[in-house]
Amino acid sequence: MNDQELHLRLSATWHKPTGLWGWLTDNHHTTIGKRFIITAFVFFILGGIEALIMRTQLALPENHVVSNDLYNQLFTTHGSTMMFLFAVPVMEGLGLYFVPLMIGTRQMAFPRLNQFAYFSYLIGGVLLYVGLFGNFGPDAGWFAYTPLSGPEFSPGKRVDVWAQMITFTEMAALGGAVSIIATVFKHRAPGMSLNRMPLFVWGQLVTSFMIIFAMPSVMVASGMLATDRLIATHFFNKAEGGDNLLWQHLFWFFGHPEVYIIFIPGTTMMSTLVSAFTKRPNFGYLGMVLSLIATGFIGFGVWVHHMFATGLPQLGLSFFTASSVLITIPTAFQFFSWLTTLWHGKIHFHSPILYSFSFIVIFLIGGLTGVMLASVPLDWQLHDTFFVVAHFHYVLIGGAIFPLLGALTYWFPKLTGRLMNEKLSVVTVSLLFVGFNVTFFPMHQLGLMGMPRRVYTYLPNLGWTNLNLLATVGAYIFGLGSLLFVLNALISARIGVIAGDDPWGGADLEWATASPPPAYNFLYVPTVRDRYPLWSMEPDQPLVTGLATDRREILVTKLMDAEPDHLYETPDPSISPTLVALGAGIGIIAAIFNPWGVPIGFVLAGLGLLGWFWPKPPHKELLEPQP
Repeated sequence: MNDQELHLRLSATWHKPTGLWGWLTDNHHTTIGKRFIITAFVFFILGGIEALIMRTQLALPENHVVSNDLYNQLFTTHGSTMMFLFAVPVMEGLGLYFVPLMIGTRQMAFPRLNQFAYFSYLIGGVLLYVGLFGNFGPDAGWFAYTPLSGPEFSPGKRVDVWAQMITFTEMAALGGAVSIIATVFKHRAPGMSLNRMPLFVWGQLVTSFMIIFAMPSVMVASGMLATDRLIATHFFNKAEGGDNLLWQHLFWFFGHPEVYIIFIPGTTMMSTLVSAFTKRPNFGYLGMVLSLIATGFIGFGVWVHHMFATGLPQLGLSFFTASSVLITIPTAFQFFSWLTTLWHGKIHFHSPILYSFSFIVIFLIGGLTGVMLASVPLDWQLHDTFFVVAHFHYVLIGGAIFPLLGALTYWFPKLTGRLMNEKLSVVTVSLLFVGFNVTFFPMHQLGLMGMPRRVYTYLPNLGWTNLNLLATVGAYIFGLGSLLFVLNALISARIGVIAGDDPWGGADLEWATASPPPAYNFLYVPTVRDRYPLWSMEPDQPLVTGLATDRREILVTKLMDAEPDHLYETPDPSISPTLVALGAGIGIIAAIFNPWGVPIGFVLAGLGLLGWFWPKPPHKELLEPQP
């Protein structure tokens, strides 16, 4: 058949269901990826509003914008939102959307698992905000230190809401991570060996492995906290043989790798933008890959620097000081590689590259203050002050938000088929850069002057008023920039300039198909000859043919060199994963009020699993021996 006939056949086979039923059943990677991204930005807006309320409360001493109780709920919900409901899900959503396009396949591995992951994430986020709006939101901090979060000091159901929200979001993260790893290892286009993968794909792979090793720690910790509170176990009750420091070890064994889970994708977005807007390959590709792997590995050996003030043995403090300094070396290598690529390339000045420049400045400051806090004597002085608040916002917003917004501006044509308004994008990045630094740079000085974290007011004679007022002004500037980005995206998606298939002249395979991509992604599965396939693709370059057109069939390739191995039929859209997520949601949330919620949830989820795994009669031709 000719290309037009093939397009019609594939469009019918890969058709995405629409309407409410489609929303509940569609499992295509572009659909699930966009849902993660959009939902994460809704939570980002909610978390930003909470931050503005807190900054307004702290603008002046002895302010009364909110009560201390509401401030604690806002503080906890803000941190939990940004860490669990925005940063990780939005990075994973980009991976779910772009990894299959970048490696030249038509679908993710385990699409129903991705569908289950999204609805689990959505249920967890809704649970947290139902608690906040119902005045039973968590109030023990996004880190939920025991014994403050235990039954003795936090009666009621506030912390239970937080603990169960963790369960949902970590299930979602684990599901997406497993799917990304399987997709990267087994569904790459022929010729895309491991040493030809885009750096963004490498970042998603490393991040997914980190999720698999880190997330179970906080899931176990939150489960132990929930049982301490709900059925009177004593994991963290010192009077009964438990240990409060056990919570901190379990939480921060997840919590610090979480930082790298967030900003490793940001660094690979930076690599993508630098290469695209200099039209040069990234300098030091092998070193960049090894830096990502080293960061992921060393990231599991630095968690105790959050606990320097807890009285741990001196030898342990020395080890974790060394590892906290050591982890800066891989990131420093990436910095020099980006600067070298920029130096030797001709920079095309568009708004995405301006986000990259902002990233370099802000993330560098965050990294340097991190090295300062790795020193035990200095950490003892600055622990739990606003200096630490400034540091981790410089790392997380600088290392994640700025490259994320730059990458979304760059990939916006792939998502929508239209370009974002360039002038408005330049104004946006300028407001964000100025607002961010006006907000958080004064917090370094506030910390050095002794202002503690997690306080809802302060006395007027401490000398903190002017810097707090300045930080609040900066927060509103940053909020304005964030609002402009959202408005630009919403307006441009409807009336923006039509972009064409490859408006930036990109090098990776996501630009080898239409923008936005058709439901089947690629008419023919491409082949790859080097790391930048679109810059080297020849007119006579072979394409993969022979995949079925009457079923959702994808090519499976070998792990190392991506040689074709066999064909695999992916599952069709189904309601079952959604029912499993709803069953698990009912059970886990009901368990807050009654332990019988757990078996009830298992039964409901089990009914959904029957449909999920019910065998589908194979096509006859799949039973025939393959040559």
